[in-house]
Amino acid sequence: MSPEDGQMQPSFICPTCGKSRSSSQRVAAERLLDKIRSRIQANLPGWDGQVTCRTCLRHYRVLVLREAMERQRGSIDDLDASILARMEQNQLLARNLAQPPPRLGARVADAVATFGGSWLFLGLFGGVLAVWMMVNVLLLSRPFDPYPFILLNLVLSCLAAVQAPVILMSQNRQATRDRARAEHDYEINLKAELEVRLLHEKVDHLVLDEWQNLLEAQAVQTEMLDELLERVSDDEAH
Repeated sequence: MSPEDGQMQPSFICPTCGKSRSSSQRVAAERLLDKIRSRIQANLPGWDGQVTCRTCLRHYRVLVLREAMERQRGSIDDLDASILARMEQNQLLARNLAQPPPRLGARVADAVATFGGSWLFLGLFGGVLAVWMMVNVLLLSRPFDPYPFILLNLVLSCLAAVQAPVILMSQNRQATRDRARAEHDYEINLKAELEVRLLHEKVDHLVLDEWQNLLEAQAVQTEMLDELLERVSDDEAH
């Protein structure tokens, strides 16, 4: 470890939250959006309006977004509140939803539904029926299931009675996964929309700030140019 790594980073006391923060957390107030700065001043009348920390900045950003959503929607639900809370904690929302089912029964139901909805199952099933009927009609002198194949009808009824609930289990699990995926997509889209909204406001703030600086620099340059022209005029007059 180098001496620089072993040294403590300089810190400051955030006037917004009153906690000691590292210098990398320092944010100048003039870089804040007007609505965020106004919100901090409304909550903290004694705020000096000079600096704050990134943690407080995230908190007030989320607070401003929450108020905007409440104005537009009237209220926010638990899912929206969870998204805002994770934004304040600077957590990622994306997660892997393709997890294998934890229980053996769920895995069996998925396998049965996958196999039962395939052409392989239809082919094997049709072959078994054909062999069953050929054996009882053509090959056996005393068939165990003569026409009209009452035993075969019973087997098919039992197979359908067992297979249908198993397939429904798999479909219910698929519906649950689709619902979770839809909620996850909504979380990602809402967070992206809120982040883009903040980004647009930040860009507008920077553009207006830089535009004001350019106007001030242009005024100074114009004044200097006028003084230079006056000096040149005076030199030519003498």
